Amino acid sequence: MRRLPALPLVTLLVAAVLAACSASAEPGWTYAPAPSATPVGSGAASGAPSGAPSGAPSTAPSVAPSVAPSAADSAAPSGGSAGLRVKAPVGAATAGFDPTTLSTAAGAAFTLTFDNKDNTAPHNLVLFNPDGSTVTVQGDTAFFSGPGQRVYQVPALTAGDYKYQCQVHPTTMIGTLTVK
Repeated sequence: MRRLPALPLVTLLVAAVLAACSASAEPGWTYAPAPSATPVGSGAASGAPSGAPSGAPSTAPSVAPSVAPSAADSAAPSGGSAGLRVKAPVGAATAGFDPTTLSTAAGAAFTLTFDNKDNTAPHNLVLFNPDGSTVTVQGDTAFFSGPGQRVYQVPALTAGDYKYQCQVHPTTMIGTLTVK
C-alpha cells in the first residue's frame, strides 16, 4: 500500500481553513445573553442622597471673597451703602497701602474692603479713632497672606482723621481716612 506524502495533505488542510476564515458570509449564529428581569447594581456604593436638587445653592461656607472688586475709585467719598477699598500690593511691606488716603461722609456706616494681593508677607488692616483707640469693626482683622480679601463693616464715624495701618508693618503700611 502506498502512502500519500504528508506535505500535500497538510497544505490542503491549511488552504481549507484559510478559505473558511476569509469567507465574506456572515456566521449563521450569534450569542447574546437573555435580558435580565431586574437591573443588577454595580456593587459599588453610590453615596447617600443629598436631599437637595443638584442646582440648589450650597449652605457650606465659601472661601471665595465676599465682595467683588469694584471699578469705583476707592478714594471717592462713600455714603451709607457705598464702600471703600484698600490694597496691599505685592511688596506692600516696603511700598505701603494703595491708596494711602481715603475719605467718606460722617454719620453713615460703610464697608471697607482690604484686598491683600501680597503673597510674600502677612498683613492686616486696623482702623484707629482720632484719639488712638481702635475702631470696632465687624470682620476678621487677623494677619493673613494674600491673595485674599477681608471685608469690614464700619459703623458710622464722626468727622475727623482716622489712621489705618498694618500691625505687622506699622511704619510703612499706614494711611489716613478723612471723615467729613
